[in-house]
Amino acid sequence: MDLIEALSADADLVCVVGAGGKKTTLYALAARLERAVVTATVRIPIFDDNVAAVRVTRDPIGTLRDADATTWPLGLVPERERDDRYLGYDRETVTAIRAAHDGTVLAKADGARTRLLKAPDDREPQVPATADTVIPVASARVVGKPLTDDHVHRPERVAELTGLALGDPIGPEDVATVLASRAGGRKRVPPTATVVPLVNMVDDDDLAATGRKIAAAVHDRADVPRVVLARMADPSVVDVI
Repeated sequence: MDLIEALSADADLVCVVGAGGKKTTLYALAARLERAVVTATVRIPIFDDNVAAVRVTRDPIGTLRDADATTWPLGLVPERERDDRYLGYDRETVTAIRAAHDGTVLAKADGARTRLLKAPDDREPQVPATADTVIPVASARVVGKPLTDDHVHRPERVAELTGLALGDPIGPEDVATVLASRAGGRKRVPPTATVVPLVNMVDDDDLAATGRKIAAAVHDRADVPRVVLARMADPSVVDVI
């Protein structure tokens, strides 16, 4: 199964949430889809080198109409906030982009500060109601790490979901709980959307074994069609469970 099929990414609006490879996943999918748009409903680091063009615009629909064959994949953002990041659009604007575009819109829908695992706060994630596919991401490399801010974004939220204490080692079941939870990876997912959890950074056989434990535990906790184990830096699919 190729990456697009595995992640159900051949859809109108695909949102990526979680930690441990969201941006890498967005860019890998954009490179493999025809006429893909990369955007965000939250802040996103500068990504000009990962797409054919980025347009900073308050009129994304007009910009889409003017796009030519050299533009794809196209980044759309409303404003450059700092030297290192753009702002994102509100969810309604991303829905309008989805309606106006005849390809796939890929949206970063929360932040994680480059950590390996996260659970959302009260304001997150910013998933539009029109999302067709939501991909919650976690890194296999977080297993065995202590539940601290060094490795986890919002560790106190992960502690609430898993029952771990801060500083406890993170197990495969804990990662699965976060990915599968309605207060974690499946938070604010529209009822009609497909959810495909992604276990990333599966870089060797030991991490593949860890990823399969996570996948089995996700299936115990949530009704999802599959869990994908991958190395998104390559990118390549390691296993589909």
